[in-house]
Amino acid sequence: MASVVTILLVIDAIVMIVLVLLQSGKSAGLSGAISGGAEQLFGKQKARGIDLILHRGTIVTGVLFFLLAFLSAYVLQ
Repeated sequence: MASVVTILLVIDAIVMIVLVLLQSGKSAGLSGAISGGAEQLFGKQKARGIDLILHRGTIVTGVLFFLLAFLSAYVLQ
């Protein structure tokens, strides 16, 4: 059982890395970091299309990664 969870954890980590790398950048440079953070905070930039799918996929794989890491560390050991 532990080896199955470890394999799933590695696959999930690889998928999450790919999803993060496929996402487009939201800001450029220091000026983008200041204004981009405020726009994201107040919801002025909405992700659409493939960016929305990549964003949601990243959230799902992140939660799955956390659950698998918890499972492998505390439940299986």
